[in-house]
Amino acid sequence: MDTREILELFRRGDLSIGEAEQRLEAAAGRACPSAFLDPGRRERTGVPEVVFGEGKDAGQIIDIVRRMLTMPHVVIVTRVSASKAALVRAELPELRYHRRARMLTGNSGRAPGAAGRGSVAVLAAGTSDVPVAEEAALTLECLGHGVARAYDVGVAGIHRLFVHRKLLETAAVVIAVAGMEGALPSVVAGMVKAPVIAVPTSVGYGTGQGGLAALLAMLNSCAPGVAVVNIDNGFGAACVAAAINATGGEKPGREND
Repeated sequence: MDTREILELFRRGDLSIGEAEQRLEAAAGRACPSAFLDPGRRERTGVPEVVFGEGKDAGQIIDIVRRMLTMPHVVIVTRVSASKAALVRAELPELRYHRRARMLTGNSGRAPGAAGRGSVAVLAAGTSDVPVAEEAALTLECLGHGVARAYDVGVAGIHRLFVHRKLLETAAVVIAVAGMEGALPSVVAGMVKAPVIAVPTSVGYGTGQGGLAALLAMLNSCAPGVAVVNIDNGFGAACVAAAINATGGEKPGREND
């Protein structure tokens, strides 16, 4: 229940001052031992509050998510190891664990319907980049956006990317995930009209510096229209893509030439 509904109930005399005050406090935020939750975030930003699971123990995640499951939106927990997920699901079996994305989700029936200008293409340069790509893809699906995946399409075998040319030409937004030298987003941005969101990953040998080389390469792309998020931040890329896709406007594609 949002603030307007609470105030309307109070105006009609269906709530006392004390009851209205309690409900307004609950709508503003819900405290639990591990966090102070923000149930109104989806209405403000389009993205509900998401739990960053890395650095939290299973007990903290259980405490937070148990309360989030009572809220009217999809529940997303990112960066959760399989062992930690098993502990969480032992207490909250209604959650689903997505091993490749390293995510827990719940309240799937409360996810919004299909939204946006079209599908978001999520590309992974190599198999080692798939966990970050899946974090982006699954987040977008939880937010109600259509996703088309194309994995193992890095520039070391660039013919593999060209097989997906139609997918790229019709996507409303493209997320390109790559480690090593991070060249994939620049190549893609030279092929499509859609905005390209580049995600550097920490995949690579020593001089890759845990994704720093890929990050700098993407920031220095000679192809216009490339935006870059932080290293391994598939979730952040999904949020940017969702915001772009939800704005409406002309869908990219050959029909618009």
